[in-house]
Formats: sequence, C-alpha cells, structure tokens
Amino acid sequence: MNDHPMFRPMRFGAAELRNRIVMAPMTRQRSPGGVPGRDVAAYYRRRAEGGVGMVVSEGTFIDHEGAACYQNVPHFFGAEALAGWREVLRGVHDAGALMVPQLWHVGSYRRLGMAPDPAVPGFAPSALREGDAEVVRAMDEADIRTVAASYARGAAAARELGFDGVAIHGAHGYLADQFLWTRDNRRADGYGGDLVARCRFAVEVVRAMRAAAGPGFPIVFRFSQWKQDDYDARIAETPDELATILGALAGAGVDVFDASTRRFWAPAFAGSPDSLAAWTRRLSGRLAMAVGCVGLDQPHQSKVYRTKDNVAAEVTDVDHVVQAMARGDFDLVCVGRALLADPDWPRKVRAGDFGAIRPFRHDHLSTYG
Repeated sequence: MNDHPMFRPMRFGAAELRNRIVMAPMTRQRSPGGVPGRDVAAYYRRRAEGGVGMVVSEGTFIDHEGAACYQNVPHFFGAEALAGWREVLRGVHDAGALMVPQLWHVGSYRRLGMAPDPAVPGFAPSALREGDAEVVRAMDEADIRTVAASYARGAAAARELGFDGVAIHGAHGYLADQFLWTRDNRRADGYGGDLVARCRFAVEVVRAMRAAAGPGFPIVFRFSQWKQDDYDARIAETPDELATILGALAGAGVDVFDASTRRFWAPAFAGSPDSLAAWTRRLSGRLAMAVGCVGLDQPHQSKVYRTKDNVAAEVTDVDHVVQAMARGDFDLVCVGRALLADPDWPRKVRAGDFGAIRPFRHDHLSTYG
C-alpha cells in the first residue's frame, strides 16, 4: 500500500498532508452554548490518531445574528468558543493531522421564533411567509455585506488560532447554496436572475474571507447539486454551467472544491461517466475533494432519504477510490460515516485489513468518541 494514491503526501498551503484522506464535516450537536469542550477535542483527536491527513470540522456558526437554527452546534466566534477550538486544534496537530474549520450560515432554515433569539428571522435571498408573518427576510445589500464580513471574521480567526485553512459550507441548501439555486433565489437584482448573478453572493463572501485571511491560506468551498429536501436538485445543468460557478469562485480565492455527492463515483452529467469531483478538478484547475459513501456498501440508497432504519452500511473496499485517483479524477478523498464507525479506518485501509473495519450502524450517529 506504500504507493496507494490515498496515502501519498501533498502540500496544503504552508503545511504538508501526510495522506489524502480527509475527515468529512459532520454535525454532532455536542457543544452546549456553542462551546466545544473536552469531549469534542477528544473526538477529533481520536480521528487524527486513526490516521487521517486532515480534519474538516463540523459546521460552525459564524457570528451573524441569523446564522444559527440548530441546538448545541459549535460557534466560531466568542472568546470561550475560540478557546475551545484552540484545544481541539492542539490535539489534532499533536496527532499529526491538519485541520480546517467549516464556517456555516443556515439561511432560510432559520425561521422567526427560533432560538437563540426568537425575534430574529431567517436571512435568505428571497423572503418566506408563514401566515401573516415574514419568517425569513430577503437580504438587502447591507445584509449581504454584513454576512460577508462575518465570514471574513471567521476566516481571520481561523488563521490567528493556527488552523491550516478555512472551509465554507456552500452546499445542501444552506445560505450560499440558496443564492445559487433558482428555486430559492427569486431575486431580480444583481444577486439573482442569470447564473453569474446568482454566484455573486458566494463570490463576495470568498473575496472577503481571502482579504481577511491573506494570501497562501487555503480556502475550501463545499458545494453540491443535491439539497436536503431534494436529491434531484441541480445548480448546474451542464458542464458549462458548472464551469461558470467554479470559475467565479476560483477567481475569488477558492483553493479547494469539496464536491459533495451521495455517491462519489456517480456520473455528474448525462453522456459522461465522470463524477462531480472529476468535472470539478478539470473545470476549475483547483484541488478537488470527493465525498459520498467512501468505504461503504449501500447501493440501494441512491434515491432514498436516510432514516434511522436505513442509514446502516456495510464495509467495502476502496478499489473505486484507487482507480479514480489513479486517473487523476480528484486529489483528496473525504470520509464521513466510515470514520464515525471506526476511527482507525485509515490505518486498517493502509494495512489492507478490511475485515477488521467496523461497519456503520445507526447508533454511531448518537455515540460520541
């Protein structure tokens, strides 16, 4: 396995990845008050000890008033939360892995009446009403500048704390993705309408982050076609449209694209066997990261919403990953549920000991360690 594509070192900004395996961002909701504690630090350190090259944190809320809608999700602002992340990072670095925090704004998933401040509505490209109440407000240009500045403060904090880069959650129907998607973006101004205009919000966020973090500090952008409530959704119907989105973001300062799919090998467009990550690498000229059922055997789930009754998956080999990386389809491979089930997944894969890998079961979503 010494020449296995997944285990080749690679430069990442000012640091070096010991291998190409990345722990995927996975929301855990184990940070009361938004503060990651010792259990969070131990959880991430354990995956680093298991052999991953880099950890992408679970989504962390930026300091904008409308960023949050889920309980016990960590913040990436405030002295106490940032001190907690400093301890998390120390453990990951001590175990030999790199780490980037993923910055998150939920957009219209927030509604008026939600914690932590019920008086604060959701913020999104277009307004939403429930009865007589506007529960989500359409962001004006001042709101957009405010949110971009919030992301920028997060990027600056990541660099100041010693993280190896910073990531933005621009996928799965959250705020940046909502601007890209025609269903959620019904604007008629410079942030809506054609595809270039729909990219403008994300571009301005990335530019603000780049200005705050400075040159040479990697920015990772997670994007997806699918949404939480629509697995068939698409922000790009053709490779040309995807090229427009990726080109705009790369020009703004993105270094790595995290192409989130439910099956990393699935063809992205009709008429080609190439995956979304493969198209992304070719069209963007940037590093590409593949994610989706790596190391898991769950072929019957492609069109089924996951529930506690069908989320389990068996262990499979990584032949598809090896073949794709050998073709140059992508540079990094993002692993999620397989690492929840077995933190030593990278070590066991490197040893070729697939029979020793623990399969993923529903209770791995609720256990923590």
